[in-house]
Amino acid sequence: MELSHSLTLNEEALAQLPAAKKPLFVFEWLRFLDKVLVAAQKSDIKECQKKLVEQLMAHIQEAPGPPTRRLIARCLATLFSVGDTFLLFDTVNKCNDILKNKDDSPSFLPTRLGAICCVGTMYEKLGRMMGRSYEETVHILIRSLRSAESQTRIEIMLTLEKVCAGMGSAISNVHKDIYKAARHCLVDRAMAVRCAATRCLLEMLNHAQFMYTSELESLATLCFRAFDGSNYEVRCTVAKLLGALMAMTQQGQQLPQMQQLQAAQAKAASGAKGTKTVSLEEALGILMSGFLRGGVGFLKGTGEIIKGSSGVNREVRVGVTHAYVIFVQILGPVWLERNMKAFLGHVLYLVANTKVANSHVDAVYSRKCINFILRSVLGKMLGEKAQASASKEIAQIIVKEMNSIDFNPENAKDLNQETLFSQHLLVCSLQEIGSLVHGLGTTAYDLVSDQSLNLIEATVSVLIHPCQAARLAAAWCLRCICVAVPSQITPLIDRCVNGIEERRTSPEAISGYSGALAAVLGGVRLSPLGVPHTKGKIIFNTAEELLRSASQNSRLSLHRTQAGWVLIGAIMTLGVPVVRGLLPRMLLLWRNSFPRSSKELDSEKARGDAFTWQVTLEGRAGALSAMHSFLQNCPELVNDDIIRRLLTPIESALAMLTNISNVMKNYGQQLKAPGAMVRLRLYETLLLLPAHSFEGSYTHLLRMLVAEFTLTENPANTTTSQLRTVCHADDSVILGTWLQETDHRTIEDQLQPNSAAGSGALEHDICSLYRQLAAWEAVPGPLPLGVAVIDMSVLLFGQIFPRVANKHRLQMLEHFTDCIKHAKSIRQEAIQTNVFTALLSGLKGLTEAKMSFGQEDVKKAATNLIIGALTSPNPILRCATGEAVGRMAQVVSDSRFTAELAQTSFDRLKSARDVPSRTGHSLALGCLHRYVGGICSSQHLNTSVSILLALAQDQTSPVVQVWSLHALALIADSGGPMFRGYVEPTLSLGLKLLLNVPQSYVDVHQCIGKVLSALITTIGPELQANTNSISMMRSSFLCACAIMQDHHDPLVQAEAIACLQQLHLFTPRHVNLSSMVPTLCRTLLSNHLLLRKAAISCLRQLAQREAKEVCEHALTTAAENKDSEFGNGASGTMCLNIGGSGIVITETGLPGALFSMLDTESDLGLIKNIHDTLTSMLQMMACDNLSQWLSLCKDVLTIATDSNDEATLASTNEVGDVDGDDDEPDDDQMEFHAEDSAGTHPLVQPRWPTRVFAAECVRKIIATCENNVTAHFDLSQAKEMQSNDFLVLHLSDLIRMAFMAATSDSDALRLEGLKTLQDVIDKFAKVPEPEFPGHLLLEQFQAQVGAALRPAFSAETPSHVTAAACDVCSTWIGSGVARNLNDLRRVHQLLVSSLGKLQIKTNTTQLYNESLATLEKLAILKAWAEIYIVAMQETSSTFLAEPTNTPETDDFGDFEYKGESLLTLVQPELVSLAAHWLAALKDHALLSLPAEFASQLPHDGGAFYTNDTMESSRCHYGASWPPILHAAALWLNAGGYESVHDESKNNNSVDNSGGANKISDKFHLLFGICMEALCSPRSTEPLTSIVTCLRALRTLLDSKWARASLMVDRTLAIELCNVLHRLLLTRDDPSAQLLCMEVLKRVITAAEEASSDDVLLGEGGEQGEIIPGQSLSYALMEVCFCLLVRQLPALSPAPNSTMLSASSHRSVYNHNMQQKERDSENLIAASLACLEGLHKLCSPKGAVAILPTILYLTTGVIKELSTKNINDSTILANNKAVQAALHCMKAITTDAYCNDERSSDEWHKLLQSSLAKIIDLTKTGSEDTKLDEVTTMLAIAVFVLHAPSKVVSAPNLLYPCINHFRQCLQSSNTTIRFKCIQTLKSIFVHSERLVSTPYIHALAPRLVEFLYTDGARNCMSDGELAITLETIVTVETLIGLAEPPSRIQMLTLIVPILISYLLDGQVLRSSGKYSLKLHESSLQWLMKIGPKYPQEFKKLMSQSPNLRTRLEAAVRSSQSVQQKTRTEASIKPQAAQAPSIKLKTDFSNFS
Repeated sequence: MELSHSLTLNEEALAQLPAAKKPLFVFEWLRFLDKVLVAAQKSDIKECQKKLVEQLMAHIQEAPGPPTRRLIARCLATLFSVGDTFLLFDTVNKCNDILKNKDDSPSFLPTRLGAICCVGTMYEKLGRMMGRSYEETVHILIRSLRSAESQTRIEIMLTLEKVCAGMGSAISNVHKDIYKAARHCLVDRAMAVRCAATRCLLEMLNHAQFMYTSELESLATLCFRAFDGSNYEVRCTVAKLLGALMAMTQQGQQLPQMQQLQAAQAKAASGAKGTKTVSLEEALGILMSGFLRGGVGFLKGTGEIIKGSSGVNREVRVGVTHAYVIFVQILGPVWLERNMKAFLGHVLYLVANTKVANSHVDAVYSRKCINFILRSVLGKMLGEKAQASASKEIAQIIVKEMNSIDFNPENAKDLNQETLFSQHLLVCSLQEIGSLVHGLGTTAYDLVSDQSLNLIEATVSVLIHPCQAARLAAAWCLRCICVAVPSQITPLIDRCVNGIEERRTSPEAISGYSGALAAVLGGVRLSPLGVPHTKGKIIFNTAEELLRSASQNSRLSLHRTQAGWVLIGAIMTLGVPVVRGLLPRMLLLWRNSFPRSSKELDSEKARGDAFTWQVTLEGRAGALSAMHSFLQNCPELVNDDIIRRLLTPIESALAMLTNISNVMKNYGQQLKAPGAMVRLRLYETLLLLPAHSFEGSYTHLLRMLVAEFTLTENPANTTTSQLRTVCHADDSVILGTWLQETDHRTIEDQLQPNSAAGSGALEHDICSLYRQLAAWEAVPGPLPLGVAVIDMSVLLFGQIFPRVANKHRLQMLEHFTDCIKHAKSIRQEAIQTNVFTALLSGLKGLTEAKMSFGQEDVKKAATNLIIGALTSPNPILRCATGEAVGRMAQVVSDSRFTAELAQTSFDRLKSARDVPSRTGHSLALGCLHRYVGGICSSQHLNTSVSILLALAQDQTSPVVQVWSLHALALIADSGGPMFRGYVEPTLSLGLKLLLNVPQSYVDVHQCIGKVLSALITTIGPELQANTNSISMMRSSFLCACAIMQDHHDPLVQAEAIACLQQLHLFTPRHVNLSSMVPTLCRTLLSNHLLLRKAAISCLRQLAQREAKEVCEHALTTAAENKDSEFGNGASGTMCLNIGGSGIVITETGLPGALFSMLDTESDLGLIKNIHDTLTSMLQMMACDNLSQWLSLCKDVLTIATDSNDEATLASTNEVGDVDGDDDEPDDDQMEFHAEDSAGTHPLVQPRWPTRVFAAECVRKIIATCENNVTAHFDLSQAKEMQSNDFLVLHLSDLIRMAFMAATSDSDALRLEGLKTLQDVIDKFAKVPEPEFPGHLLLEQFQAQVGAALRPAFSAETPSHVTAAACDVCSTWIGSGVARNLNDLRRVHQLLVSSLGKLQIKTNTTQLYNESLATLEKLAILKAWAEIYIVAMQETSSTFLAEPTNTPETDDFGDFEYKGESLLTLVQPELVSLAAHWLAALKDHALLSLPAEFASQLPHDGGAFYTNDTMESSRCHYGASWPPILHAAALWLNAGGYESVHDESKNNNSVDNSGGANKISDKFHLLFGICMEALCSPRSTEPLTSIVTCLRALRTLLDSKWARASLMVDRTLAIELCNVLHRLLLTRDDPSAQLLCMEVLKRVITAAEEASSDDVLLGEGGEQGEIIPGQSLSYALMEVCFCLLVRQLPALSPAPNSTMLSASSHRSVYNHNMQQKERDSENLIAASLACLEGLHKLCSPKGAVAILPTILYLTTGVIKELSTKNINDSTILANNKAVQAALHCMKAITTDAYCNDERSSDEWHKLLQSSLAKIIDLTKTGSEDTKLDEVTTMLAIAVFVLHAPSKVVSAPNLLYPCINHFRQCLQSSNTTIRFKCIQTLKSIFVHSERLVSTPYIHALAPRLVEFLYTDGARNCMSDGELAITLETIVTVETLIGLAEPPSRIQMLTLIVPILISYLLDGQVLRSSGKYSLKLHESSLQWLMKIGPKYPQEFKKLMSQSPNLRTRLEAAVRSSQSVQQKTRTEASIKPQAAQAPSIKLKTDFSNFS
């Protein structure tokens, strides 16, 4: 393929290729040429232009396929536009010659098409350069139209379109001819020709004015005819034409400044005089005529009558609906807002027209159309403000309509026509208001509460409309209002309950108000705020009353019955808390609604007329619907007992239905609907029950179900709507279900073939008012009763079929076959459809239940049934049958059976020639593979693939190609690696078809796309390889994708994108992003949802890996857009992206475009993908492009403020310069958008969900920066590194965005804004302000923070917003930003004001659920608790017994007085707060009890929750208890205990025991909550809660009282130890572990305090038995041991410890940085500190029992932490943990038990043993490790100095010890020697001579000897000097130890040495610093020793005069030096005085 990349075609290479590969080679060359011609040098092109033209023209002669001919045409046109034009006319003439050729053989066709295409493209590209040649070309083309076949007709139309586009108004003389030709093609029988003609006419609209003046009506009529019998694509394109045509008539009136321009152009173009303008009313009138009549009226007498003119043609109506939308989209939102009244009036009154509703179904269809127009126009094009005003307009129309209705009972008899038809107008209006308000969310608060308009009043007035449809629509509208604005729910419920009470005699009012009430209740679960609990009971009482009084008045009985049951069904949606209490009454009602016995049923049948039966049946259907609602909404309440009690009425209903056939026959039509309704409700209810529970009723039930869907008693041919859902979603190509993925789904559904398709309406099923909506529905659309019953029966059959006995299965299958056999034509097809849906449903059920299909006879019956229908003429049935074949094989799962099925299809496919057989059986093969899987069906793979490959090449039948390709795709998908061998042939077939199949066969191309996608998956990651075959494949795939991307149809383009996405997944470097991304960006503008979804899905994948590149490539399209702007001048209107999203990529890049898409898209999946894409981009790019991302979010968040309420503005201004000058950029932004398209199409202002997402993005940006570099949160650092952009520089923007969000009018946005504000405070609280030292950066934003929080505390703010604001308040006050008390006052005041809410038990005027009051109160308490904790931590030194060493205290230690001030803020409220805290904790404790204690909970609820809302309150307590607990502990500790305790000490009267109990209750409450949280069996508590809990425990146990309480029952303390033990095992966080140890220390303290003086009462008693589980010291030791082993696994005596120590120990020490080491040291030290006191809790014998463990661990720690590499010279003795170990040793050696006669013997032995262990460790190092010498030395010293002499003087211990010191003295390491000498000094002066003497004898001589060496004298370093000096000191101490007679000998040893260290005068001056230091020290010592031992000294001096003279000389020289320095000091002048003012900047280097 590389050879094809040359300017001229490499003909040699082409000639060598096999024939099959030639077309591909040529295509590759053309692709290369197409790209390169634009960029090539003109000179290069000139050289080869002639040859190029020849080659291109030659290839036209060689029958090129569609993609090839388009490329040839493009290349030729580009060649002439870039190069010379000298061959241009020659080329045009050649093409014209081909066109004149009379040869009409199929072989010549491609050449002719190629020539047509070339001509067109040249005209389009070269325009007027083509001169007058156009006349000939146009006439040839028009002439050849008459005899042309469809492909040529399409190509001619497209070429004529291009001629018009290129030549513009220059060819006005042939416009009429082209117009005539196009008119004929517009109603062509081939759909693709209609589309092409439409495109031609659309282009002409720009140039030929007569089309929208004189020809307007006839062209419109023609469009209506084009809609007739059209497909989806034709409807879309013709609607574009029709909409544009009408829009052209209005263009002149649209913009004043464009008027003159257009008028002038128009006159110049047409030369026509005085063409009249068409008014808006006339234009809309033309559209209306199509909508109402399908355009018949316009064919004034021409004799052309459209077929089937009787009713309205549905296709025409849908087409005109599309056109209405496009008409408005072209004119734009500005036009729409100006003409809102006229447009709404017109559209809504369309549906009130009498011609619209010949039947109910037609009326529903028309309503759907009108609602589609309103949704597409109002919902997508208008911003929130304009939507609100549209709602007002519609509301006025409703009021006007309602006022025109006469409610007078006299006239009620003849409900006039107008009222009947106006109901449809009301339905559409109310539905649209509902949708608008729902979309506006809480921003609609003002609209709803606006008194002048009174939207709710208007809606409620419709509740008493005579027609049910209008009443239900009003109810639904109220539900939407309540979901959007939850504060309306409670008032509306009250209003409806009152309405039912007050107007209980009006059937309409009962029906309307109950419907509204049900709808509102159904919406409650969608609101975060709920309703007060009691409302459920009140409404239940109303419902019961309605049911009870139903029989009193026959006129009302039907309505009352219905209303009562609807309300009960709606109450069920409130969920378990409400329903639980009502269940007993419910069960009673259900039981009484049905006959109790067969006797009762018989007597019922004997009496009663049609009306009473109707009421009875309605009542029973209602009861069943309530049951269904109960099962659906309260599954937690459904247990076996309840099921048993529900089955009684259900079985009774079943018995009734089987027994009343006579009654039904007698009363015929009247009971048909109620009877069907009971059956529907029964099926629905049974579907929710477990199938085995009603096995006894299967026989009757199945008989009913089968009769239902085989239409036994139903004369109508009703079909189920479930067939598409039971088929596989991937079969959308065949089923046409891809229509569900379009924006037009709601109206296109009407044209589907199954019964009543798309005619869903509320009046079909009133229960849908309160049921949940399907994900894609905006409004519930239950299908008509007839269809719904069949649907349910089919689904229930699927549930039951797997559980039926074999013989019954056989009977049913045979019955199905009979039913199908006996029916004819349409009825047969309907029965087949239903039967196959049921069968598929049953097979699905069998698979899910994992059951077998049954015996041979059953299989045979099923197979016959299925195979018979595989050749049905109905494609959907064939599809279902194919699916059934696959499912059968899956269920039977027997290879023989599968082989038989496959063989049947093979045989049929080889012989059959008819389309149904070939399509049905090929799909059957595909489904077999899909369901049996590649491995199981491998033996059939070869045959299947070869047959399908052959079928796919059948050019005569595109349908066969589609089905066989689809089957191939299924096989490739399921085959996996088995299919690998078939990839090459399949791929080459795919390419061949892509190059040759006409592009009008869209579904063939779409299926090829699916096949390619499956092939790419089959090869998978292998695609990255570079072998020859793989690179060939890769280029083939890329080539195929290019062909599909170039296809005109969106479905094929979507497949291309999916294939590229797959390729990018497996081989990213071969997918060229620079061309792919711009294509995707252009695709985002498509008006096809499918295509946009594909593009976004692909971008999402790209953004996860290469976000940066994607955004850069997208910006290139922004540049293109800027160059081209919007089309060209006045004709630009038609270049507008009609119906698309109107989004263009500007300088905000792709992220900006995605944000604006969020405002226009409604598909949830698409929105989620946009969110994901943006999030990926943000995480990868935000840190580097902060300004860009933040300004993007800012643009979205700061929309024009007029939509915000005045309160916000007021608060903004009051703050001062919150919004300062920052507003300017926003205005520029606005102007910029306004210029986009001349002001007619401004982008929609961001809607609230988009703004919520933007606020989330701001938080994500902060989080991303946090993980990036520290400079983001450090202003001085950020200013130094000026090259980059840092978050801290945008702080004001962050605050402003948070402020805008927090004060907006949308609750969701306010919550997000408050979270953002909290994040900002958290992250920036500690950032200093470098310009004002001592101040913080956030201080300047105090006013904004206050202003952002204030609105959240207003009375009407919902609780969850206030709760979030409380969190922010506590964060702000606790952050320490505001130092001054006055600065905090504002925010503090908000919290103080909210304290009032804590006093009220429940709100009297309560709007929301009680659990929200709980949430709010707990949030207030939590906020105060957090502030109190911070305040206490700052003043901890004063308040707490010992300062808490936590990270937090460090943060707040900055300001001395601040802690005080914070405490003074809390102090006034503290008493009441403490009470509330304790109450809240008590609630939490009660709520966290296990379910079995439920009966012990207080009946009236807790302090802050009510019993009814217990479940929903739990989570609120769960979120807030930790800080409250900590605060309560702090409060108790800071004085809560003392007061009570002191009183009880003063007077031991009876009263105070109550106080003591109370306080002990408080202790147990807090202690219990801590324990419960810490030992929760799942580690669900977040770490922060655990840490808080531990802190609270530590604080609690700081108080002596609490420690005493803990020790009242020792098991508590043991339990606590066990919990701490478990925590250490499960939590790895060092801070948590350290806290555990601190708590443990306090437990030990408590135990010590509690232990009495008599040691024998300590643990272990006289025997020394320590019993695990009962012993506290054992439990304590366990905790310490656990921590030590976790830090040093080698300590574990377990057998695998060697393995552990090798890995883990190193990991702790070497691997993880110093921090981890420090943490580990601290933890080990803490653990040892606890260990050293444990023996004090035991008796002497007990202490001896635990001592070995303590010593083992201590020596173990020393061993583990002091082992080092043999060459390592570092000293490890300073390690905190080692120090702790030594300290522990010391504590043990000096302990009282050491000398207690009851324990001393063992104690001494154990001490000796551990000393031996340490000595042993020094000897037994391995080859390359050794023990740290200093540590060992210190350890030995601890024993020598502190242990009893008996321990250390044993010879076998003594000599090794001395030996170790000797080795240390000889060490080369100065530190070791120094430490050794120091240690020896302390040993020498040991009080017991017995201990010290051996050491002195052994080691003192060494020291003296050392002093005589040169090494001691000639020191070279500080270390060496220190050693010499320390040795001198040590030896000097020996003088003191010697007996007086022997002192002279000691002096004789030391004095000469010291004197020898003295320097003479000469040497003194030149000596180094160390010698000098030694000289001075020696002199000082000598001066000191002399006076100390005068006699001995004199004697020594007299003996050696030599020494004496040296000493005197040294003394003299020393004195003279001192004298000299004194005189110098007095003469020296004063130093220059330092300046008193210190400059901040140092100017010393300034130059």
